[in-house]
Amino acid sequence: MLVKKTLTLAASVAALALALTGCAGAAPTASAPASNASSAPAVDLKLVEAGTLTVCADVPYPPFEIEDTSTATGYSGFDVDVMDALAKKLGLTLKVMDVEFDALQSGTVLVANQCDIGASAMTITEERKKNIDFSDPYYDSLQSLLVKTDSGITNLAGLSGKKIGVQKGTTGKTYAEENAPKDAQLIEFPSDGELWPAIQAGQIDAILQDQPVNHTHEVADAAYKIVETYSTDEQYGFAFAKDKKPELLKAVNDQLKAMRADGSYDTIYKKYFG
Repeated sequence: MLVKKTLTLAASVAALALALTGCAGAAPTASAPASNASSAPAVDLKLVEAGTLTVCADVPYPPFEIEDTSTATGYSGFDVDVMDALAKKLGLTLKVMDVEFDALQSGTVLVANQCDIGASAMTITEERKKNIDFSDPYYDSLQSLLVKTDSGITNLAGLSGKKIGVQKGTTGKTYAEENAPKDAQLIEFPSDGELWPAIQAGQIDAILQDQPVNHTHEVADAAYKIVETYSTDEQYGFAFAKDKKPELLKAVNDQLKAMRADGSYDTIYKKYFG
């Protein structure tokens, strides 16, 4: 009798599970992943929003983050395109949130669970690793010095007594603090969106920041040029809240490796860097 009751109970549970599965399958979803997306991962990625990879970035920071109304997210750029391809491989829809870089590199917005990942040309440093988990490196970068072409300034030493624009919380700011002339004035800005207009308006004499970003400006306007680059052995990584999303971190690293293997990473790289 005990065996019979157990089998009957098991059958009832199985029937209930099938019924619930059928109901869940009929429920509408907010948005469907792209048609070329792979199946959603079986593990719980602890996403802010189910079915969506929410990414925080400091915009604009060309060529890594660019405002672009022609895209579904409203943004494009190297970081955004890599994240979009990666999201599709995970069967997710990409959502991008514009945040200040300092709040991102400190880990504040990540710990607050405002987003799943920080993708904002962020250099992996030992100091940041105290508050952030990083993906495997995905980009190697340099620092650089951008000035007006007719300024007569040829190097960092030539900025004695002048104003150097830097972005708050960045490795470019750190490099300037350690290497600029002592009487140079360092002026902090929240992002490149303020730095670039500032040098155009004559409020600062130079911008010290990541080489790819300054290169974008000199290509766009011949009135400005990079006069020095600095090899700082920097590598960018995608950022995660410390010890909060190990499954998502592993999934991102796995997909980065897959993108390098299948050539999709190189395709995006060539689009922005030639």
